[in-house]
Amino acid sequence: MTTFADLGVPAPLVAALAADGKTEAFPIQQDTLADTLSGRDVLGRGKTGSGKTLAFTIPLAARIGGALGGGSRRAGRPLGLVLAPTRELATQISAVLAPLAEAYGLKHTTIFGGVSQNRQVAALKAGVDIVVACPGRLEDLMQQGFVSLDAVEMTVLDEADHMADLGFLPVVTRILAKTPEHGQRLLFSATLDNGVDKLVKRFLHNEVLHSVDEATSPVAAMTHHVYEVAGADEKKRLVEKLASGTGRRILFMRTKHHAKKLAKQLSDSGIPAVDLHGNLSQGQRDRNLAAFSSGEVRVLVATDVAARGVHVDDVELVIHVDPPAEHKAYLHRSGRTARAGSEGDVVTVVLPGQQSDVKTLLRKAAITATPVAVDADSPVVVALVGEIAPKVAPAPRQAQQQQGGGRSQGANAQRKREAREARGGADAAPRRARRDRSGRPDAKTTTRTPERQVRESHAAPEARGGAASAGRTNRRAQSSGSARPIRVGDVVRGSGSGAGRRSGR
Repeated sequence: MTTFADLGVPAPLVAALAADGKTEAFPIQQDTLADTLSGRDVLGRGKTGSGKTLAFTIPLAARIGGALGGGSRRAGRPLGLVLAPTRELATQISAVLAPLAEAYGLKHTTIFGGVSQNRQVAALKAGVDIVVACPGRLEDLMQQGFVSLDAVEMTVLDEADHMADLGFLPVVTRILAKTPEHGQRLLFSATLDNGVDKLVKRFLHNEVLHSVDEATSPVAAMTHHVYEVAGADEKKRLVEKLASGTGRRILFMRTKHHAKKLAKQLSDSGIPAVDLHGNLSQGQRDRNLAAFSSGEVRVLVATDVAARGVHVDDVELVIHVDPPAEHKAYLHRSGRTARAGSEGDVVTVVLPGQQSDVKTLLRKAAITATPVAVDADSPVVVALVGEIAPKVAPAPRQAQQQQGGGRSQGANAQRKREAREARGGADAAPRRARRDRSGRPDAKTTTRTPERQVRESHAAPEARGGAASAGRTNRRAQSSGSARPIRVGDVVRGSGSGAGRRSGR
Protein backbone atom coordinates (compact mmCIF):
# COMPACT_ATOMS: atom_id res chain seq x y z
CA MET A 1 0.00 0.00 0.00
CA THR A 2 1.40 3.36 -1.10
CA THR A 3 0.35 6.26 1.10
CA PHE A 4 0.28 9.94 0.21
CA ALA A 5 3.05 10.57 2.71
CA ASP A 6 5.23 8.02 0.87
CA LEU A 7 4.78 10.08 -2.32
CA GLY A 8 6.06 13.28 -0.76
CA VAL A 9 2.72 14.99 -0.16
CA PRO A 10 3.17 17.73 2.49
CA ALA A 11 1.98 16.93 6.01
CA PRO A 12 -0.90 19.48 6.07
CA LEU A 13 -2.41 17.84 2.98
CA VAL A 14 -1.83 14.31 4.30
CA ALA A 15 -3.80 15.25 7.41
CA ALA A 16 -6.60 16.83 5.35
CA LEU A 17 -6.83 13.71 3.15
CA ALA A 18 -6.83 11.40 6.16
CA ALA A 19 -9.65 13.39 7.75
CA ASP A 20 -11.66 12.66 4.60
CA GLY A 21 -10.83 8.96 4.72
CA LYS A 22 -8.22 9.07 1.94
CA THR A 23 -4.91 7.47 2.88
CA GLU A 24 -3.96 5.21 -0.04
CA ALA A 25 -3.04 6.66 -3.43
CA PHE A 26 -4.52 5.28 -6.65
CA PRO A 27 -2.29 4.37 -9.62
CA ILE A 28 -2.58 7.65 -11.51
CA GLN A 29 -1.79 9.54 -8.30
CA GLN A 30 1.20 7.30 -7.61
CA ASP A 31 2.49 7.87 -11.14
CA THR A 32 2.05 11.64 -11.37
CA LEU A 33 2.53 13.17 -7.91
CA ALA A 34 6.32 13.01 -7.86
CA ASP A 35 6.53 15.01 -11.11
CA THR A 36 3.68 17.43 -10.42
CA LEU A 37 4.96 18.28 -6.93
CA SER A 38 8.39 19.03 -8.40
CA GLY A 39 6.99 21.48 -10.95
CA ARG A 40 7.14 19.40 -14.15
CA ASP A 41 4.55 19.71 -16.91
CA VAL A 42 2.48 16.53 -16.99
CA LEU A 43 0.20 14.94 -19.56
CA GLY A 44 -2.06 12.46 -17.77
CA ARG A 45 -4.21 9.89 -19.53
CA GLY A 46 -6.52 7.72 -17.49
CA LYS A 47 -9.88 6.07 -17.59
CA THR A 48 -12.87 7.63 -15.90
CA GLY A 49 -13.06 7.11 -12.16
CA SER A 50 -9.30 6.65 -11.83
CA GLY A 51 -8.74 9.50 -9.37
CA LYS A 52 -7.47 12.22 -11.71
CA THR A 53 -9.01 15.05 -9.66
CA LEU A 54 -6.83 14.39 -6.61
CA ALA A 55 -3.86 13.87 -8.92
CA PHE A 56 -3.89 17.58 -9.79
CA THR A 57 -5.59 19.22 -6.80
CA ILE A 58 -2.94 17.91 -4.39
CA PRO A 59 0.02 19.51 -6.24
CA LEU A 60 -2.06 22.62 -6.98
CA ALA A 61 -2.72 23.25 -3.28
CA ALA A 62 0.78 22.20 -2.23
CA ARG A 63 2.63 24.48 -4.67
CA ILE A 64 0.32 27.52 -4.51
CA GLY A 65 0.27 27.25 -0.71
CA GLY A 66 4.02 26.69 -0.54
CA ALA A 67 6.77 27.51 -3.02
CA LEU A 68 4.64 29.58 -5.41
CA GLY A 69 2.68 31.46 -2.74
CA GLY A 70 3.59 34.39 -0.55
CA GLY A 71 2.61 38.02 -0.52
CA SER A 72 -0.83 39.52 -0.34
CA ARG A 73 -3.65 38.55 -2.67
CA ARG A 74 -4.32 40.88 -5.56
CA ALA A 75 -7.79 41.54 -6.90
CA GLY A 76 -8.56 39.63 -10.07
CA ARG A 77 -5.10 38.02 -10.31
CA PRO A 78 -5.17 34.35 -9.23
CA LEU A 79 -2.08 32.18 -8.94
CA GLY A 80 -3.73 28.89 -9.88
CA LEU A 81 -6.23 28.08 -12.65
CA VAL A 82 -8.25 24.95 -13.37
CA LEU A 83 -10.29 24.75 -16.59
CA ALA A 84 -13.20 22.28 -16.77
CA PRO A 85 -15.77 21.74 -19.55
CA THR A 86 -18.98 21.71 -17.47
CA ARG A 87 -20.48 23.38 -14.42
CA GLU A 88 -20.94 20.02 -12.74
CA LEU A 89 -17.29 19.11 -13.15
CA ALA A 90 -16.15 22.56 -11.97
CA THR A 91 -18.31 22.20 -8.86
CA GLN A 92 -16.95 18.71 -8.24
CA ILE A 93 -13.35 19.87 -8.55
CA SER A 94 -14.05 22.76 -6.18
CA ALA A 95 -15.46 20.36 -3.59
CA VAL A 96 -12.36 18.15 -3.77
CA LEU A 97 -10.07 21.18 -3.63
CA ALA A 98 -11.80 22.86 -0.66
CA PRO A 99 -10.24 20.89 2.25
CA LEU A 100 -6.81 20.96 0.59
CA ALA A 101 -6.94 24.72 0.07
CA GLU A 102 -8.17 25.22 3.62
CA ALA A 103 -5.12 23.38 4.95
CA TYR A 104 -2.98 26.22 3.59
CA GLY A 105 -5.44 29.06 4.12
CA LEU A 106 -5.99 29.47 0.38
CA LYS A 107 -9.10 31.03 -1.12
CA HIS A 108 -10.67 29.62 -4.26
CA THR A 109 -13.80 30.26 -6.29
CA THR A 110 -15.72 28.75 -9.20
CA ILE A 111 -16.61 30.62 -12.38
CA PHE A 112 -19.18 29.29 -14.83
CA GLY A 113 -22.15 30.45 -16.85
CA GLY A 114 -25.85 29.96 -16.26
CA VAL A 115 -25.81 32.10 -13.11
CA SER A 116 -25.33 35.78 -12.35
CA GLN A 117 -21.72 36.90 -12.52
CA ASN A 118 -22.08 39.29 -9.57
CA ARG A 119 -20.87 36.87 -6.89
CA GLN A 120 -18.04 35.68 -9.10
CA VAL A 121 -16.92 39.26 -9.74
CA ALA A 122 -17.15 40.05 -6.02
CA ALA A 123 -14.94 37.05 -5.18
CA LEU A 124 -12.37 38.11 -7.78
CA LYS A 125 -12.31 41.66 -6.47
CA ALA A 126 -11.79 40.39 -2.92
CA GLY A 127 -8.84 38.33 -4.13
CA VAL A 128 -8.58 34.57 -4.65
CA ASP A 129 -5.61 32.22 -4.96
CA ILE A 130 -7.16 29.56 -7.22
CA VAL A 131 -9.93 29.80 -9.83
CA VAL A 132 -11.85 26.76 -11.08
CA ALA A 133 -13.61 27.88 -14.25
CA CYS A 134 -15.48 26.93 -17.38
CA PRO A 135 -13.89 28.55 -20.44
CA GLY A 136 -16.84 30.59 -21.71
CA ARG A 137 -17.63 32.61 -18.58
CA LEU A 138 -13.94 33.02 -17.74
CA GLU A 139 -13.24 34.61 -21.11
CA ASP A 140 -16.24 36.91 -20.64
CA LEU A 141 -14.86 38.14 -17.32
CA MET A 142 -11.40 38.55 -18.84
CA GLN A 143 -12.83 40.73 -21.60
CA GLN A 144 -14.69 42.80 -19.01
CA GLY A 145 -11.45 43.37 -17.13
CA PHE A 146 -12.44 41.57 -13.92
CA VAL A 147 -9.68 38.95 -14.08
CA SER A 148 -6.16 38.78 -15.47
CA LEU A 149 -4.12 35.60 -15.91
CA ASP A 150 -0.68 37.18 -16.07
CA ALA A 151 0.13 36.02 -12.50
CA VAL A 152 -0.97 32.39 -12.94
CA GLU A 153 1.83 30.06 -11.85
CA MET A 154 0.03 26.74 -12.36
CA THR A 155 -2.64 25.83 -14.92
CA VAL A 156 -4.66 22.60 -15.06
CA LEU A 157 -6.76 21.55 -18.04
CA ASP A 158 -9.13 18.73 -17.07
CA GLU A 159 -11.16 16.59 -19.48
CA ALA A 160 -9.48 18.19 -22.49
CA ASP A 161 -11.04 15.68 -24.88
CA HIS A 162 -14.52 16.61 -23.65
CA MET A 163 -13.73 20.29 -24.22
CA ALA A 164 -12.81 19.37 -27.78
CA ASP A 165 -16.12 17.54 -28.21
CA LEU A 166 -17.98 20.65 -26.99
CA GLY A 167 -16.07 22.98 -29.31
CA PHE A 168 -14.21 24.82 -26.52
CA LEU A 169 -10.68 24.41 -27.85
CA PRO A 170 -10.49 27.85 -29.55
CA VAL A 171 -11.54 29.53 -26.28
CA VAL A 172 -9.16 27.33 -24.28
CA THR A 173 -6.33 28.23 -26.64
CA ARG A 174 -6.97 31.96 -26.15
CA ILE A 175 -7.11 31.54 -22.36
CA LEU A 176 -3.90 29.49 -22.14
CA ALA A 177 -2.15 32.06 -24.31
CA LYS A 178 -2.84 34.66 -21.60
CA THR A 179 -1.01 32.65 -18.93
CA PRO A 180 2.76 33.01 -18.41
CA GLU A 181 4.68 30.92 -20.92
CA HIS A 182 6.90 29.20 -18.38
CA GLY A 183 4.26 28.43 -15.76
CA GLN A 184 3.58 24.83 -14.82
CA ARG A 185 0.83 23.16 -16.85
CA LEU A 186 -1.00 19.91 -16.26
CA LEU A 187 -3.28 18.43 -18.92
CA PHE A 188 -5.56 15.46 -18.28
CA SER A 189 -7.42 13.81 -21.14
CA ALA A 190 -8.73 10.38 -22.01
CA THR A 191 -7.64 10.76 -25.65
CA LEU A 192 -5.42 13.06 -27.70
CA ASP A 193 -7.68 13.42 -30.75
CA ASN A 194 -9.83 16.32 -32.00
CA GLY A 195 -7.07 18.89 -31.57
CA VAL A 196 -6.00 18.02 -28.02
CA ASP A 197 -2.57 17.06 -29.36
CA LYS A 198 -2.15 20.62 -30.68
CA LEU A 199 -2.67 22.01 -27.19
CA VAL A 200 -0.03 19.61 -25.88
CA LYS A 201 2.52 20.65 -28.50
CA ARG A 202 1.93 24.39 -28.04
CA PHE A 203 1.54 24.80 -24.28
CA LEU A 204 3.34 21.91 -22.56
CA HIS A 205 7.14 22.03 -22.29
CA ASN A 206 9.27 18.94 -21.71
CA GLU A 207 6.17 17.22 -20.39
CA VAL A 208 6.05 13.82 -18.75
CA LEU A 209 3.41 11.40 -20.03
CA HIS A 210 1.63 9.20 -17.49
CA SER A 211 -1.01 6.80 -18.76
CA VAL A 212 -3.14 4.49 -16.64
CA ASP A 213 -4.78 1.85 -18.89
CA GLU A 214 -5.93 2.62 -22.39
CA ALA A 215 -8.18 5.57 -23.06
CA THR A 216 -11.16 3.36 -23.90
CA SER A 217 -10.56 0.54 -21.44
CA PRO A 218 -13.48 -0.42 -19.21
CA VAL A 219 -13.23 -0.61 -15.45
CA ALA A 220 -12.44 -4.15 -14.29
CA ALA A 221 -14.88 -4.04 -11.35
CA MET A 222 -17.78 -3.12 -13.64
CA THR A 223 -20.22 -5.80 -14.84
CA HIS A 224 -22.09 -5.11 -18.08
CA HIS A 225 -25.54 -6.41 -19.00
CA VAL A 226 -27.53 -6.09 -22.23
CA TYR A 227 -31.28 -6.59 -21.77
CA GLU A 228 -33.45 -6.90 -24.86
CA VAL A 229 -37.18 -6.15 -24.53
CA ALA A 230 -40.10 -6.81 -26.86
CA GLY A 231 -41.46 -3.27 -27.05
CA ALA A 232 -41.95 0.14 -25.46
CA ASP A 233 -44.39 -1.08 -22.79
CA GLU A 234 -42.06 -3.86 -21.70
CA LYS A 235 -39.20 -1.35 -21.61
CA LYS A 236 -41.17 0.97 -19.35
CA ARG A 237 -41.94 -1.81 -16.87
CA LEU A 238 -38.32 -3.05 -16.94
CA VAL A 239 -36.90 0.41 -16.28
CA GLU A 240 -39.27 0.92 -13.36
CA LYS A 241 -38.23 -2.46 -11.93
CA LEU A 242 -34.52 -1.67 -12.31
CA ALA A 243 -35.02 1.68 -10.58
CA SER A 244 -36.88 0.19 -7.63
CA GLY A 245 -33.89 -1.14 -5.67
CA THR A 246 -32.54 0.24 -2.41
CA GLY A 247 -29.23 1.56 -3.75
CA ARG A 248 -28.40 4.59 -5.86
CA ARG A 249 -29.09 4.37 -9.59
CA ILE A 250 -28.35 6.71 -12.49
CA LEU A 251 -30.56 6.40 -15.56
CA PHE A 252 -29.31 7.97 -18.79
CA MET A 253 -31.60 9.39 -21.48
CA ARG A 254 -30.88 10.91 -24.88
CA THR A 255 -32.98 14.08 -24.50
CA LYS A 256 -33.76 16.59 -21.77
CA HIS A 257 -37.52 16.21 -22.29
CA HIS A 258 -37.41 12.43 -21.81
CA ALA A 259 -35.21 12.76 -18.71
CA LYS A 260 -37.69 15.12 -17.10
CA LYS A 261 -40.63 12.93 -18.11
CA LEU A 262 -39.10 9.70 -16.77
CA ALA A 263 -38.16 11.32 -13.44
CA LYS A 264 -41.77 12.45 -13.02
CA GLN A 265 -43.14 9.01 -13.96
CA LEU A 266 -40.90 7.26 -11.45
CA SER A 267 -41.76 9.73 -8.67
CA ASP A 268 -45.47 9.31 -9.38
CA SER A 269 -45.09 5.53 -9.15
CA GLY A 270 -43.51 5.76 -5.68
CA ILE A 271 -39.81 5.80 -6.66
CA PRO A 272 -38.34 9.19 -5.69
CA ALA A 273 -36.30 10.52 -8.62
CA VAL A 274 -34.74 13.80 -9.75
CA ASP A 275 -33.57 14.90 -13.18
CA LEU A 276 -30.32 16.50 -14.30
CA HIS A 277 -30.02 18.11 -17.72
CA GLY A 278 -29.21 21.32 -19.53
CA ASN A 279 -32.64 22.93 -19.20
CA LEU A 280 -32.30 23.28 -15.43
CA SER A 281 -30.93 26.39 -13.79
CA GLN A 282 -27.76 26.05 -11.76
CA GLY A 283 -29.77 26.23 -8.54
CA GLN A 284 -32.04 23.41 -9.68
CA ARG A 285 -29.06 21.31 -10.71
CA ASP A 286 -27.39 21.83 -7.35
CA ARG A 287 -30.55 20.97 -5.41
CA ASN A 288 -31.25 17.83 -7.42
CA LEU A 289 -27.67 16.62 -7.21
CA ALA A 290 -27.58 17.36 -3.47
CA ALA A 291 -30.80 15.37 -2.97
CA PHE A 292 -29.26 12.42 -4.83
CA SER A 293 -25.92 12.67 -3.02
CA SER A 294 -27.55 12.85 0.42
CA GLY A 295 -29.77 9.84 -0.24
CA GLU A 296 -33.01 11.83 -0.10
CA VAL A 297 -33.73 10.31 -3.51
CA ARG A 298 -32.18 7.13 -4.88
CA VAL A 299 -32.64 7.69 -8.60
CA LEU A 300 -31.05 10.31 -10.84
CA VAL A 301 -32.34 10.57 -14.42
CA ALA A 302 -29.82 12.43 -16.53
CA THR A 303 -28.66 13.30 -19.99
CA ASP A 304 -24.98 13.17 -20.92
CA VAL A 305 -24.42 16.41 -18.99
CA ALA A 306 -23.91 14.17 -15.94
CA ALA A 307 -21.66 11.66 -17.69
CA ARG A 308 -18.51 13.51 -16.66
CA GLY A 309 -17.53 15.11 -13.41
CA VAL A 310 -20.42 13.95 -11.25
CA HIS A 311 -18.92 11.73 -8.58
CA VAL A 312 -21.43 10.37 -6.09
CA ASP A 313 -20.25 7.56 -3.88
CA ASP A 314 -21.85 4.11 -3.95
CA VAL A 315 -23.76 4.29 -7.22
CA GLU A 316 -24.44 0.59 -7.65
CA LEU A 317 -26.23 0.64 -11.00
CA VAL A 318 -26.07 2.68 -14.22
CA ILE A 319 -28.88 2.13 -16.72
CA HIS A 320 -28.62 3.19 -20.37
CA VAL A 321 -32.36 3.61 -20.89
CA ASP A 322 -31.47 5.17 -24.25
CA PRO A 323 -28.20 3.70 -25.60
CA PRO A 324 -25.68 6.45 -26.39
CA ALA A 325 -24.65 7.36 -29.91
CA GLU A 326 -20.95 6.54 -29.59
CA HIS A 327 -18.69 4.36 -27.49
CA LYS A 328 -16.86 7.10 -25.58
CA ALA A 329 -20.19 8.35 -24.24
CA TYR A 330 -20.99 4.79 -23.16
CA LEU A 331 -17.77 4.54 -21.17
CA HIS A 332 -18.16 7.92 -19.53
CA ARG A 333 -21.78 7.22 -18.60
CA SER A 334 -20.84 3.84 -17.22
CA GLY A 335 -18.00 5.41 -15.25
CA ARG A 336 -20.47 6.87 -12.74
CA THR A 337 -20.39 3.47 -11.05
CA ALA A 338 -17.47 1.25 -9.97
CA ARG A 339 -15.42 4.35 -9.12
CA ALA A 340 -12.17 4.33 -7.17
CA GLY A 341 -12.04 0.57 -6.80
CA SER A 342 -15.67 -0.12 -5.89
CA GLU A 343 -17.91 -2.46 -7.85
CA GLY A 344 -20.94 -1.68 -9.97
CA ASP A 345 -23.29 -2.90 -12.71
CA VAL A 346 -24.21 -1.35 -16.04
CA VAL A 347 -27.41 -2.23 -17.92
CA THR A 348 -28.19 -1.31 -21.52
CA VAL A 349 -31.86 -1.61 -22.47
CA VAL A 350 -32.31 -2.56 -26.14
CA LEU A 351 -35.48 -2.27 -28.21
CA PRO A 352 -36.14 -4.22 -31.41
CA GLY A 353 -34.17 -2.58 -34.19
CA GLN A 354 -31.38 -1.34 -31.88
CA GLN A 355 -29.48 -4.62 -31.63
CA SER A 356 -27.06 -3.90 -34.46
CA ASP A 357 -26.16 -0.40 -33.23
CA VAL A 358 -25.63 -1.60 -29.67
CA LYS A 359 -23.46 -4.49 -30.85
CA THR A 360 -21.23 -2.05 -32.75
CA LEU A 361 -21.15 0.29 -29.77
CA LEU A 362 -19.99 -2.42 -27.37
CA ARG A 363 -17.39 -3.70 -29.79
CA LYS A 364 -15.80 -0.23 -30.09
CA ALA A 365 -15.89 0.14 -26.30
CA ALA A 366 -14.21 -3.27 -25.90
CA ILE A 367 -17.13 -4.52 -23.81
CA THR A 368 -18.14 -8.19 -23.84
CA ALA A 369 -21.77 -8.78 -22.83
CA THR A 370 -24.22 -11.38 -24.09
CA PRO A 371 -27.68 -9.96 -24.91
CA VAL A 372 -30.50 -11.53 -22.91
CA ALA A 373 -34.22 -11.28 -23.71
CA VAL A 374 -35.98 -10.26 -20.48
CA ASP A 375 -39.05 -8.71 -18.98
CA ALA A 376 -39.56 -7.05 -15.60
CA ASP A 377 -40.10 -10.39 -13.85
CA SER A 378 -37.18 -12.32 -15.34
CA PRO A 379 -34.96 -14.05 -12.74
CA VAL A 380 -31.82 -12.22 -13.90
CA VAL A 381 -33.57 -8.87 -13.43
CA VAL A 382 -34.92 -9.80 -10.00
CA ALA A 383 -31.46 -10.96 -8.89
CA LEU A 384 -29.79 -7.76 -10.16
CA VAL A 385 -32.32 -5.44 -8.50
CA GLY A 386 -32.13 -7.22 -5.17
CA GLU A 387 -34.18 -5.84 -2.30
CA ILE A 388 -37.07 -3.63 -3.37
CA ALA A 389 -37.27 -0.26 -1.60
CA PRO A 390 -40.59 0.71 -0.03
CA LYS A 391 -42.81 2.87 -2.19
CA VAL A 392 -42.95 6.56 -1.29
CA ALA A 393 -46.14 8.53 -1.85
CA PRO A 394 -45.36 11.40 -4.27
CA ALA A 395 -45.37 14.85 -2.77
CA PRO A 396 -48.39 16.93 -3.85
CA ARG A 397 -47.49 19.36 -6.59
CA GLN A 398 -48.43 22.96 -6.03
CA ALA A 399 -51.31 23.97 -8.24
CA GLN A 400 -50.30 26.41 -10.92
CA GLN A 401 -51.66 29.84 -10.16
CA GLN A 402 -54.24 30.99 -12.66
CA GLN A 403 -53.39 34.09 -14.59
CA GLY A 404 -55.84 36.97 -14.54
CA GLY A 405 -59.16 37.34 -12.82
CA GLY A 406 -57.65 38.02 -9.42
CA ARG A 407 -57.80 41.09 -7.23
CA SER A 408 -54.64 43.16 -7.16
CA GLN A 409 -53.17 43.70 -3.72
CA GLY A 410 -50.74 46.44 -4.78
CA ALA A 411 -50.60 49.72 -2.89
CA ASN A 412 -51.93 51.69 -5.85
CA ALA A 413 -54.90 49.35 -6.30
CA GLN A 414 -55.72 49.53 -2.59
CA ARG A 415 -55.70 53.34 -2.65
CA LYS A 416 -58.10 53.34 -5.59
CA ARG A 417 -60.47 50.97 -3.80
CA GLU A 418 -60.38 53.10 -0.65
CA ALA A 419 -61.16 56.21 -2.70
CA ARG A 420 -64.17 54.54 -4.33
CA GLU A 421 -65.45 53.36 -0.95
CA ALA A 422 -65.07 56.89 0.42
CA ARG A 423 -67.30 58.19 -2.39
CA GLY A 424 -70.01 55.72 -1.49
CA GLY A 425 -68.69 52.32 -2.44
CA ALA A 426 -67.70 50.71 -5.67
CA ASP A 427 -71.31 49.84 -6.57
CA ALA A 428 -72.52 53.41 -6.18
CA ALA A 429 -69.78 54.87 -8.33
CA PRO A 430 -70.98 55.71 -11.88
CA ARG A 431 -69.37 53.62 -14.56
CA ARG A 432 -67.28 55.71 -16.89
CA ALA A 433 -67.60 54.90 -20.57
CA ARG A 434 -64.55 53.23 -22.05
CA ARG A 435 -63.17 54.33 -25.38
CA ASP A 436 -61.48 52.29 -28.07
CA ARG A 437 -58.32 53.32 -29.87
CA SER A 438 -60.21 55.55 -32.32
CA GLY A 439 -61.61 57.59 -29.44
CA ARG A 440 -65.20 56.45 -30.00
CA PRO A 441 -67.09 55.31 -26.89
CA ASP A 442 -67.38 51.57 -26.46
CA ALA A 443 -70.96 50.52 -27.23
CA LYS A 444 -70.92 47.97 -24.40
CA THR A 445 -69.93 50.49 -21.73
CA THR A 446 -71.53 53.72 -22.99
CA THR A 447 -74.07 54.94 -20.40
CA ARG A 448 -77.57 55.53 -21.88
CA THR A 449 -80.11 57.65 -20.11
CA PRO A 450 -83.67 56.29 -19.82
CA GLU A 451 -84.95 59.00 -22.23
CA ARG A 452 -82.42 57.95 -24.88
CA GLN A 453 -83.31 54.29 -24.50
CA VAL A 454 -87.03 55.14 -25.07
CA ARG A 455 -86.23 57.16 -28.19
CA GLU A 456 -84.06 54.38 -29.64
CA SER A 457 -86.68 51.73 -28.96
CA HIS A 458 -89.38 53.73 -30.82
CA ALA A 459 -87.17 54.62 -33.78
CA ALA A 460 -88.36 53.05 -37.07
CA PRO A 461 -86.05 50.36 -38.42
CA GLU A 462 -86.57 51.76 -41.94
CA ALA A 463 -85.45 55.18 -40.83
CA ARG A 464 -82.36 53.75 -39.18
CA GLY A 465 -81.56 51.71 -42.29
CA GLY A 466 -82.09 54.71 -44.58
CA ALA A 467 -79.90 56.88 -42.44
CA ALA A 468 -77.16 54.25 -42.46
CA SER A 469 -77.37 53.98 -46.26
CA ALA A 470 -77.25 57.73 -46.65
CA GLY A 471 -74.29 57.90 -44.33
CA ARG A 472 -72.39 55.34 -46.41
CA THR A 473 -73.16 57.31 -49.59
CA ASN A 474 -71.94 60.54 -48.03
CA ARG A 475 -68.72 58.91 -46.86
CA ARG A 476 -68.05 57.51 -50.35
CA ALA A 477 -68.63 60.90 -51.84
CA GLN A 478 -66.25 62.51 -49.38
CA SER A 479 -63.56 59.92 -49.93
CA SER A 480 -63.71 60.29 -53.73
CA GLY A 481 -63.22 64.07 -53.61
CA SER A 482 -65.33 65.63 -56.42
CA ALA A 483 -67.81 63.36 -58.22
CA ARG A 484 -67.33 63.13 -62.02
CA PRO A 485 -70.33 63.56 -64.35
CA ILE A 486 -72.26 60.56 -65.68
CA ARG A 487 -70.89 59.30 -68.96
CA VAL A 488 -72.21 57.07 -71.71
CA GLY A 489 -71.76 53.45 -70.74
CA ASP A 490 -72.10 54.02 -67.03
CA VAL A 491 -74.65 51.77 -65.36
CA VAL A 492 -76.69 53.57 -62.81
CA ARG A 493 -78.21 51.46 -60.04
CA GLY A 494 -80.85 52.82 -57.79
CA SER A 495 -81.79 51.86 -54.25
CA GLY A 496 -85.07 51.82 -52.47
CA SER A 497 -84.10 54.76 -50.31
CA GLY A 498 -83.34 57.01 -53.29
CA ALA A 499 -79.56 56.85 -52.99
CA GLY A 500 -77.74 55.90 -56.23
CA ARG A 501 -74.31 54.73 -57.24
CA ARG A 502 -72.40 54.17 -60.49
CA SER A 503 -70.53 51.09 -61.46
CA GLY A 504 -67.86 52.89 -63.52
CA ARG A 505 -67.90 50.29 -66.26
